[in-house]
Amino acid sequence: MEAQQTQHKHHCIVCEQSKEEGIFIVSEFICTDCESEMVHTDAQDAKYPFFIHQLKQIWLQQNNA
Repeated sequence: MEAQQTQHKHHCIVCEQSKEEGIFIVSEFICTDCESEMVHTDAQDAKYPFFIHQLKQIWLQQNNA
């Protein structure tokens, strides 16, 4: 019999929603949907500066700790 894994929801720093799957950068969570959208966003896209701003929060929090 397989052991059941419990999925925990984490707060995404980009979309600010609780999601189960994604990645951690330093100690901050980015959901799979946002990660995929960021990777496929062109630097000329209107959303690009928003993504950069959200990612800067990781480094600001890390330096203020």
